[in-house]
Amino acid sequence: MIQLADYSVLFTALFAGLLGSGHCFGMCGGIAAGLGSLSGQNTGHKNKGRAQALSALLFNIGRILSYAALGLVAAWLLMQAGQILNVPKWSMILRLLTALMILLIGLQFLFNWQLLAVIERAGANVWKLVLPLAVKASSLPGGSGRLLLGLCWGLLPCGLVYSILLTAAAAGSPLSGALVMFAFGLGTLPSMLGMSLAAPALATLLSDQWTRKLMGIAMILLAILSLSLIMIHSQSHQHASANVGGISSLIASS
Repeated sequence: MIQLADYSVLFTALFAGLLGSGHCFGMCGGIAAGLGSLSGQNTGHKNKGRAQALSALLFNIGRILSYAALGLVAAWLLMQAGQILNVPKWSMILRLLTALMILLIGLQFLFNWQLLAVIERAGANVWKLVLPLAVKASSLPGGSGRLLLGLCWGLLPCGLVYSILLTAAAAGSPLSGALVMFAFGLGTLPSMLGMSLAAPALATLLSDQWTRKLMGIAMILLAILSLSLIMIHSQSHQHASANVGGISSLIASS
């Protein structure tokens, strides 16, 4: 059964992607816009628009799949760490970490804080290794090149991506981690595709200061609600355990 806390994580990831539209335009908009000219330069005018649309779609599919793979690996690593260290109530700790990450993301949108700039700089070292492959992918003809370029671009160091990735890592299972990052990728899709008339208006709305503040407040409230539910669940579990222990003692004494 999916709990409210799980929905809150997916909600946070999706809307973090939407609210990051301005950030996405700045970091990835150039390459996304250039994909059309790369794919349509050898086609006729009639098929050029279709080729551009397919190229942009494949690039974004690759990018979102890359995000999902990162979420799966991060959640698996954290799950394995809990099993190896044999930490008591590991699942409860992961839920607390998830709620805290939602809170931090809400504060980031509310006050425009750059909480993960240090991690973003560390990720730049990884991108240096990926960049040569991305350059080769950009020169490959056909859809496979665009898909591979998207897979590479998902590893571009970005504080917003890392915020959601840390949340995905604490999602509790590899599948949940992948779903969180997939939801984030879907949230970034409207701004990255930019092929419909609604896209510029959507980007303007989501980049608005008050929209970001309202969504930041909503995420903070979600985090508080998630923390409250975790505390209630913990207290009820302790109460049930105490009752079971009392009954067992009565049976043993009789």
